[in-house]
Amino acid sequence: MNREYPARPIVGIGVVLLRPGGLLLIRRGRPPAEGSWSLPGGGQKLGETAEEAARRELREETGLEVGAMLLAGHADSITRDPEGRIRFHYTIIDFAAAWTGGVARPGGDAMEARWIDLAAVNDYLVWNQARHVVASARTLLNY
Repeated sequence: MNREYPARPIVGIGVVLLRPGGLLLIRRGRPPAEGSWSLPGGGQKLGETAEEAARRELREETGLEVGAMLLAGHADSITRDPEGRIRFHYTIIDFAAAWTGGVARPGGDAMEARWIDLAAVNDYLVWNQARHVVASARTLLNY
């Protein structure tokens, strides 16, 4: 399916990975949002459950594995062109997980992986819905 001017929404999956005082982010190496900081994640593949997609994307982009995952929230990202046609439409499902060990290393379409201080979330995540899902994950996991 084409990402630009799709026939239907594309499902994206994200992971809010937390450790005491920290959140793992990746810097996108490809469009959309190339160069920006984001939660690890990407597109769900046909035949893959949402949680399987979350685990695969986390592994591909950071090299990390986690235990239990909890549904943290969802968001819709809809971008229209100047004529009002839908250019991009993503429905994003985000999971929360606690770090269980290992060193994050960028992979896949991530050019960098970095643990940030939870107090700096607003400095890295510009999309309000991403900040909201991080807050939800912190509540779910008691961080």
